Amino acid sequence: MAVTAATTTGGFSGFLNRDQSAPIFNKAAQQSVVQRLARQIPLGINGQSIPVVTGNLTAGWVAEGAQKPASAGTMSLKTMDPKKLAVIAVVSAEVVRANPGDYMNFIRDDVARAFAVAFDAAALHGTATPFSTYVDQTSNSVEFTGTTPAFTSVWPDLNSGLSLLVNAGKDATGWALDSRFEPVLNGALDSSNRPLFIESPLTETAGPIRQGRLMGRDAFVGPGVYAATGKIYGYLGDWTQAAWGTVGGISYDVSTSATVTVNGSLVSLWENNLVAVRAEAEYGFLVNDTASFVKLQNNA
Repeated sequence: MAVTAATTTGGFSGFLNRDQSAPIFNKAAQQSVVQRLARQIPLGINGQSIPVVTGNLTAGWVAEGAQKPASAGTMSLKTMDPKKLAVIAVVSAEVVRANPGDYMNFIRDDVARAFAVAFDAAALHGTATPFSTYVDQTSNSVEFTGTTPAFTSVWPDLNSGLSLLVNAGKDATGWALDSRFEPVLNGALDSSNRPLFIESPLTETAGPIRQGRLMGRDAFVGPGVYAATGKIYGYLGDWTQAAWGTVGGISYDVSTSATVTVNGSLVSLWENNLVAVRAEAEYGFLVNDTASFVKLQNNA
């Protein structure tokens, strides 16, 4: 048949329809320990203003017929701004033509993993973070007993972290623990020789995140929590003091004519018969009170 128009990237749009992109975003949320613990809030394209109480009302005892005390509460606004997270996958046109649907299934988990790893590293450790606040800004820390990686007193050490927070008037709502700590946790006992970590029986455990209860609080064990600097294996904190949000879901586009940096050099997709798939999303993250968290580390 006669050629009436050039073949464009629109011919690939069916391979990356919105129904396929939504599971990528959901998978990212599932694999992020921070997103499982912190509160998610709606985030607009211009950011979000969050009211924060800075002063509470106080009440006082009064005698019969005496004047009642007056008090005032104060509030301030903190802002959460969206920041863009992106990744580009490059494959040959032959791979796309051979089985494009399976190709998207192949990269979906890896895209989700990349987004989750980058988000947790920024929110916890400040690694290449675009966020103004992150959890590692806390000055609270508890050192595990024993030379790395030997943990010889897990129950008392974790309890010391809890004690540090509650004695400072802070709440402790949940634990974020790295997968490196999971083997230690599996064999840890409390002071009555009972298992320290209680598995959540109705929670799906086939994924990368393991959920349970630790000292009566939600605990999530997964990759991406560990930090080599300081040898941080986890956190205990009041996760109501942290919030995250997204602007919509993942957006994407496909190109066969752009240039992409591959192995440090710009490569022409058209000249090399390649297809690039770009996925991006906008995330926001805010820690209201870093003193509400304690780092659990084995750095000594």
